[in-house]
Amino acid sequence: MGSEALEFFSCDNNNNNHGFCYEPKKNTIMEETDNLSIIHDGSWFEEEIDVDLKWSFALNSVLYKGTSEYQDIALLDTKHFGKILVIDGKMQSAEVDEFIYHECLIHPALLCHPNPKNVFIMGGGEGSAAREALRHKCMEKVVMCDIDMEVVDFCKKHLTANHEAFLHKKLNLVINDAKAELEQRQEKFDIIVGDLADPVEGGPCYQLYTKSFYQNILKPKLNDTGIFVTQAGPAGVFTHKEVFSSIYNTTKQVFKYVLAYTAHVPSFADTWGWVMASDQPFCLDAGKLDKKIAERIEGELLYLNGASFFSSTILNKTVAKTLKNESHVYTEDDARFIHGHGLGCRN
Repeated sequence: MGSEALEFFSCDNNNNNHGFCYEPKKNTIMEETDNLSIIHDGSWFEEEIDVDLKWSFALNSVLYKGTSEYQDIALLDTKHFGKILVIDGKMQSAEVDEFIYHECLIHPALLCHPNPKNVFIMGGGEGSAAREALRHKCMEKVVMCDIDMEVVDFCKKHLTANHEAFLHKKLNLVINDAKAELEQRQEKFDIIVGDLADPVEGGPCYQLYTKSFYQNILKPKLNDTGIFVTQAGPAGVFTHKEVFSSIYNTTKQVFKYVLAYTAHVPSFADTWGWVMASDQPFCLDAGKLDKKIAERIEGELLYLNGASFFSSTILNKTVAKTLKNESHVYTEDDARFIHGHGLGCRN
């Protein structure tokens, strides 16, 4: 992971920053990489959610920032959310509330499956998704496939909460493109998880949200009772049309049963969405889910129980109407992106 040379500048109303920007205090200097700008006094950073909307965090320090072959990476120590991992200018997870995102990503699919033995995780380089999957007593094998060795090594070193997961004997860590890895594997999986970065223009992940990928590569690698689940981006009243509704509709073209659910993630400053799909129906009975949680999972979940998962599938009127009427289908030539950009967009 190579650290980039830094460019010094002062922010003004006419700059064209992407990803993160820091508004300087008077007489402060800022340093900038393509997706991250830092005030020298280390006081605040701002994620640019849209051209006219920013989300600010008070900083203790910048622990690391650099660039791998595929993406910009930063680890920041914030006053409110602890350590946060930032990739291509987008918050990936925060130390104090990542359990919300990862419990919602992993446990519903595993609990809805009758007896999950193996899991394939696309992405998930920080190790938190694997950590949650490995809590299931019936689990025999977790394959975590991330394209970026440098991100994985970086997270192994700095994200101490996942040290045990990275050393677990049931974890099979693979550094490869998830599409290529699934294509070449002969085995099938009970659960396939999309713990991918958000689709940003020029980023490495958007092709893993397309109908052709789901239909021709992913679904054939699921067992007959298999379940696919993916993170699906912002799902708030004002943000769900960015990618959430399209990912949901694309998945509907491939699977018989598709379920969207959401939860508020404080560090994301928004409601977040996930989509779960299978050719078998899902059991959403809260009591039965609680029984499975008690029987199958080691330790206590911090966020999820049967009732909260069931409630998460009940969407507000605005979002539900959009999902019902959505017609866009992700293809390689017709993708939707959230605000921001990856390395592929740079000159």
